[in-house]
Order: sequence, then structure tokens, then C-alpha cells
Amino acid sequence: MCMYLANFIHSDLMGDYFLYFLCCLCSSAASSLWHMNDFIKAVEQLEDGNPQLAPLAVLRSLRGAAGLNDAFIQHFLGNASSGGLEMDASLSDYMGKAVRHRVTEDGREQGVALTSDGTTVALKPLLLGIEAGFLSKTKGHVVGLYQLTLAKDLGLSFKHVHRSPLSPRLGPDGCWDNVTSPKVFTLSGSPSLITTAQVNGGMDGVILGMEIFVQSGHPLKLSSLLKAYYCHRLENEGLDVVQHPISPQRREKFRELIVPPLLARQVVRSINLRRRLKGHPKMQVKEKKQLMAVVNKGMKEFVFQYMNCPAIIPRCAWDAEPYRGTPTLLSLPLSFMYIHHTSTPSQPCLTFEQCAADMRSMQRFHQEDRGWDDIGYSFVAGSDGYIYEGRGWHWQGAHTYGHNSRGYGVAFIGDYSSRLPSQHSMGLVRDQLASCAVGGGRLVGNFTLQGHRQVVNTLCPGDAFYKEIQVHSYLISFSLQEVKE
Repeated sequence: MCMYLANFIHSDLMGDYFLYFLCCLCSSAASSLWHMNDFIKAVEQLEDGNPQLAPLAVLRSLRGAAGLNDAFIQHFLGNASSGGLEMDASLSDYMGKAVRHRVTEDGREQGVALTSDGTTVALKPLLLGIEAGFLSKTKGHVVGLYQLTLAKDLGLSFKHVHRSPLSPRLGPDGCWDNVTSPKVFTLSGSPSLITTAQVNGGMDGVILGMEIFVQSGHPLKLSSLLKAYYCHRLENEGLDVVQHPISPQRREKFRELIVPPLLARQVVRSINLRRRLKGHPKMQVKEKKQLMAVVNKGMKEFVFQYMNCPAIIPRCAWDAEPYRGTPTLLSLPLSFMYIHHTSTPSQPCLTFEQCAADMRSMQRFHQEDRGWDDIGYSFVAGSDGYIYEGRGWHWQGAHTYGHNSRGYGVAFIGDYSSRLPSQHSMGLVRDQLASCAVGGGRLVGNFTLQGHRQVVNTLCPGDAFYKEIQVHSYLISFSLQEVKE
């Protein structure tokens, strides 16, 4: 396709500049850079070269290029085919590698893409969910959306752990070799049968699949749909004023669409369907009860890890320098959470690039100017929708003098002397990070939330923010008291 268009442009004498532009576009799609922006460019090439094809036909062609045509997928989506789509060999090879998911023996995860928000997504469950959404719209009811995105893989992992109890049930996340030019994604631990990238892709597939199913009017092109979700640009108010689903809202939008018992039923149905497709007999009553127990146990962990807890951008993603020396381990659970503002940087960060740069700047200041071992904070909240890992759950921080061993230090990027952080970022810490810490045994259930100035002589976390924290601290204490009663 690229060769044909290049010849067309040259023959029409449109100029060397346009020929150069097209060659760059074609080569970028065929390169081995695994960023979502590169994948979207490749999808645009397919659409531009095949303008007569509807999004559903484009998705089926991508599925065919990746060989995603097993009996389980065909049961819901039918047979994958080229559908008359023209795709040159290099682009077809790129698409196949981009969508086909696997984990190598040395822990490298393939078929994943780095997104602009700093998270990593498996493309297979994402595209299967989108295809299910388009197909569901033509049929008037939801077809295979949950099974194709998450339920089948969750079921496989839960059953595997039941047989091999030492295996991880979920995750892990991982690290890219280079976030600017991502080529290799290496998992941060032993892989389960459903990694964090697969969960992210599955959640996005559910969100976008349902968005397609309920939307009215002419369907968006696949590239337009992906751009709207992954290539967002936040205004100064951050996520408080966003009108349509975008990737930093992944977990909250998924929570709005899915209740855990429904997903658990879909996991069981997926397991049963796989058995039927393989010609195995129906499960007996005793086996069904055992399966439900296995699924419920796995779902409890899934809900906590991916629905209750916030997504945390790991140190490797923001390119942290190593800890200098040997960290002091915290004795968990802790009793306090101390809230800070950074003051410098003084402006909220609204993109992964800016938040990551702010994290590096603060770490450099803490290590070089103050002589500390690492960035002082345990966690940092950006206004881009994410929590950033500082010293994390287990390393003692340097954030609240005289109290570092007693609590976590959580900073909000920006100066909040006369204004507040976004409502979304405050809720991320107050409602999700705190409950995640309690649920994970890292904070006691009746922990105390305090502003930095309540225990140290300082203006931090700013006058405006401190007034808000006093209200939050009361509400948290009141809520905990209600639970006790």
C-alpha cells in the first residue's frame, strides 16, 4: 500500500516533501516502536488506504493479521478475514506483532503498547472489546464483551493458581527500556496468566466497547476512537471537567460499568464455554461449587488490586534514579498519612511527561541539594489522574521530620496556598490510596490524616489546601466511627 501511494504521489508531481512525509509515515508504522501513538498511525494508514471499509471490517482484518481466530473468539465474533482490506507485508507484520500477545521465558511481554498517560496496554483484549462493541451494536444486544476482554483470561489464571498455589494470580506490571522510544517491556516479577497490561487492555476494551454500543449516530473510525481515548489533552481543571471517557479514568469508568458478581458470573461462563468448545462433559455439582469458590477467591483479589486501589505509576516509568544507600524498611501497618504540597513545582502537572519531569526534578533536589537518599515522599499525586511511586509502601520516607517512621508522606504537585488541587486528585488520595493502604495492611483502619503543618512548623500544604484537609480528616474519622458502630 505504501509503495503504491508513493508512486501515485510521485507520478502526480506533488513534490519531494510529500513523498518524504509519506515515507516517514509508512516507516513509522512498520517500525518496532511500541507506543500507542505509533499503533494509531498504522491504523490510520489502513483506513486511508481502504476508505470503503467500516470499522468492524478493519477490526476483523487486524484480528486476521494477528491470527486471533480460535474457537472461543469465533464463537462471539465469527471468522476473521481480510474483508477486502489492502495491507502491505511490512504493515501486516507490524500489526500482527502489535496485537499478538505473549510473555517470553525471560519475562518480556509482547503485544503491548505504552500509552501517553504512562500506562501500558495489551492490544488484543482492547481490540476484541472494541470489535464486540461494534458487533453488539449491529445485533442490538451485548455480545461477548466481558468474556473476550477479561473473563476468559481471569478464569485461566484463577484455575492455574488453584492447581499451582505458588503462582501469582494477577499481574505484574513492568518497565519499558525507554519511554520515549519503547521497544522492550520487561515484567517486574513472575508473570501470572493475566498481567497488568492485559487487565488495562481488558478494561479499556470494556469501556470503549460499551461506549460504541450505546452511542448514537454514525460510528467513529477506529483511529478516531483510539485518539479520543488515548490522545487526550487536559485543561487546567484536570479530570474534573472531562466530558468523555479517557484512559486516566480507566478504573473509575470500569467500576461504573461492572459490578464484581457480574464479572464473576462471566468468568464462570467463559470457563464452561471453553469446556464445551473442547468437547468436554458438563461439570458436576461438586465441581461447579469448587469452581465458584476458586473464582470468588480470585475475584476478591482482582477487585482489591484493580478496582479499589488506584493505578500507581512505578519508579521506572518516571525514570527514577536509584536509592542511595540502603533503605530503612517501615514497620507496618502505620498509623498516619501526612499530606503535603510541593510548592515547587508550583503548577499542577496535567500530562505524564510533565508529572514525570516534576518527579525527576524533585528527586534531584532532594538527593543533590538536600543530600537525602531519595525523593522524600512516599507517593505523589499529579493532576493527570495518577499517583506516582516515590519511596513506596515499604521504604521509610523523608517527608515529615520526626514522624517519617509513623506514616506515609503523600504530596500533591503544585502550590496550594490560595487554591485547591483538582477534586479528582484529592479523591484519588482520600478515597482510593487511603482505602488501598488500609485494605492491604499498610495503614491501620483508624489511621489519622494530617496536614504537614499539624506536626511540623511549616506552611505546607498551603492555607487553602489545609482547610480542605481538616474537613477530609473529620469525614474520614466519622466514616470509620460509623463502620465500628
